[in-house]
Amino acid sequence: MSETSEIRRVDSPLTPSMIIEYLNRYVIGQEKAKRAVAVAMRNRLRRRALPPELANEIMPKNILMVGPTGVGKTEIARRLATLSSAPFIKVEATKFTEVGYVGRDVESIIRDLTEFAVSMVRKRMLETVQGPALERAEQRLLDALLPRPEREHSFSMSGFMGAFGGAEEESEEDGGNENMDAAPRKPQVPENTRESAGSGTRARLLSMLREGRLDDREVDIEISDNVMAIPVFGAAGMDSTGINLGEILNGVLPKRMRKRRMKVQEALRLLQSEEAEKLIDTEAMAREAVDTVQEDGIVFLDELDKVVVRGGTSSGPDVSREGVQRDLLPIVEGSVVQTRYGPVKTDHILFIAAGAFSGVKPSDLIPELQGRFPIRVELEPLSWESLQQILTEPENSLIRQYEALISTEGAELCFTEEATGEIAKLAHKMNSEMEDIGARRLHTMMEQLLEEISFSVCDKEAGKIEITPELVQERLSPLVENRDIRRYLL
Repeated sequence: MSETSEIRRVDSPLTPSMIIEYLNRYVIGQEKAKRAVAVAMRNRLRRRALPPELANEIMPKNILMVGPTGVGKTEIARRLATLSSAPFIKVEATKFTEVGYVGRDVESIIRDLTEFAVSMVRKRMLETVQGPALERAEQRLLDALLPRPEREHSFSMSGFMGAFGGAEEESEEDGGNENMDAAPRKPQVPENTRESAGSGTRARLLSMLREGRLDDREVDIEISDNVMAIPVFGAAGMDSTGINLGEILNGVLPKRMRKRRMKVQEALRLLQSEEAEKLIDTEAMAREAVDTVQEDGIVFLDELDKVVVRGGTSSGPDVSREGVQRDLLPIVEGSVVQTRYGPVKTDHILFIAAGAFSGVKPSDLIPELQGRFPIRVELEPLSWESLQQILTEPENSLIRQYEALISTEGAELCFTEEATGEIAKLAHKMNSEMEDIGARRLHTMMEQLLEEISFSVCDKEAGKIEITPELVQERLSPLVENRDIRRYLL
């Protein structure tokens, strides 16, 4: 009863239906995969509302997507990470080798994910300190534009002797000669008068700076040189960690400054960026980044089928196959990976694996790894109707991209519905007769169709260019029908 009383209600607007609605704007079809990732994302939010002792026991339900290339596997995972503002990394399983061989080890996945999270947190922190950073940058710029007058320093024997208690004797001895040797002195201006005059000039200059009246004036400013990080190749892998000399030597050696001459507008931007970096708490940034990775990180592991041995048995040594599966197992299962920002636990990182599995089956994975991907989703090959929807419906559709490109030349490119249907049918025909590469086939078809228009639109008068089914047949039929050409084109 005590645990139940601590359970809170999820207050996030990211409901499964809302997640699917967002994914539908970029991915056509594949409803099963969308539902699986939507539920997985909602379960993460539900876990946060539970008591800590119970939340730690609830592991993410990793997902294995099975389907041909170009049907939306990567796009679903990428858009999911964008929607949730979570650290996301896409890696190919074929890039890694078994521990003990030359190449990247699987722990570098978590290190790369942590670096991405640090960049996210740094960007967010920089946005929060832009106001104070701008004020500091303005003051530094005013110092460069209006240097403060240096005070005149004169050597006074009386002051020197006063430190040892001999000022009175000196004044008595030199009293008779004071009138003879006295030189005419400059009139002394009170310090408060000079400060008030300088502050008034500084205030007027600051007003001119904020109004943009000094943007084109050149100024000499001093900026600090950044010390680059030097990688260290350790036993954990070729890319294990890095040493930042700036962090190590901070406070030991003075910062190296160099003077640059630039316009005021550029100088203000550069100084603001430098001051913003100074206002960031690097330790807090590292802690937040590590926590974000552990709780919200998403790893999309592509080409998993390429590290599977046909039939589950290996005929010879292959450092990029079954050994990689064994190394992946503790990462997916839950372990601690050392990074330059501290240890990172992988227990609650969501892993989404994908592969075509055309020559092998998911059951050919080692049994332990199979058990860590309890949710398996099969993505269907794309029909010509789906290909037509991909051409026209998503917010980043190919049709809209090409229309925007051609519009920069002052021309209007438009496609009839029949023309987009004809493009989709021809693409589907090539996918069925050749290797099925899904929606990626549309890129080749569109390039072949619009090559002549893209080349000659600059030399013609601006006007409306309509793409009709007849034009599609004329430009693409030879590509589809000629088998010799298809050997060299996608």
